[in-house]
Amino acid sequence: MKEISWGFIGCGEVTEKKSGPAFNEVPGSHVEAVMSRTVGKAQSYAERHKIKKWYTDPQELINDSEVNAIYIATPPSSHATFAIMAMRAGKPVYVEKPLAASYDDCMRINRVSEQTGVPCFVAYYRRYLPYFMRVKEIIKRGDIGNIINIQIRFSVPPRDLDYNSHSALPWRLQPDVAGGGYFYDLAPHQLDLIQDLFGVIIRAHGYCANRAHLYNVEDTVSAVFEFDSGVVGSGSWCFIGHQSAKEDKVEVIGDKGMLSFSVYNYDPIQLVTSEGSVSINVENPNYVQLPIIKTVIEDLQGIGSCSSTSVSATPVNWVMDRILGKF
Repeated sequence: MKEISWGFIGCGEVTEKKSGPAFNEVPGSHVEAVMSRTVGKAQSYAERHKIKKWYTDPQELINDSEVNAIYIATPPSSHATFAIMAMRAGKPVYVEKPLAASYDDCMRINRVSEQTGVPCFVAYYRRYLPYFMRVKEIIKRGDIGNIINIQIRFSVPPRDLDYNSHSALPWRLQPDVAGGGYFYDLAPHQLDLIQDLFGVIIRAHGYCANRAHLYNVEDTVSAVFEFDSGVVGSGSWCFIGHQSAKEDKVEVIGDKGMLSFSVYNYDPIQLVTSEGSVSINVENPNYVQLPIIKTVIEDLQGIGSCSSTSVSATPVNWVMDRILGKF
């Protein structure tokens, strides 16, 4: 079995529990080295997680002969740069979502992947979680019949740090770093899931507003879209709503029933048909990225395949850029 020796570019919050430990849980995989431009962060992460090497220069990590695969866990604006560096060095990449800060950067990544023959995978891990696998099973089984309409509704109150954002702007609210505001950070998982379930979105249009003026990017987004199957849908995102309006829901309307589920809260899946209502609880693993990381590693070892690639991830950025009016 081929041993996959990972190098992390970035070792922030997401790597602490969601992803980092999972790389050591899969047979034939381990974390060889980590990198952060902040010396203290890189050294601390390596020591706490018992990783042999740490770097402050991404090129040095990529050039490490004992590293043969790269995990990129940085803000989206640097995803394309680091992914291309790694692929040109012949090292497969697993990159955090969204794939990049723009559709154009996604296309650059895809071109280099095709030119070099080096794969690039994307951390749309929810499609591999047991909770969403159950959603897919219900839809494919035909419990709600032919799909008529899909609706995304998401509303959360402002975060405490949003009120101080003019003096200390979080990277998620910097369009040149994140690609947009919270929409560009949170909508990707929802848009990847519905495209994995219902096909590629071929038309999208949106209206964006900044209603609370807490920061300089959109805080409210409404959108409509059409899938290649002809199914249509809509989405509403509000990041400054009142607590009473807090919501995380995707509704799938069929000609024989309705299915609803959450994307971030993992609320019980609700299935309603002429036979009645059913509430379904599904547990997820402690390390939520473990299932997808396992498929990535097995793909690299030649004993499996992972469907969450840079090609499958690119339509997510296309839809978001269309909704935000980037082109």
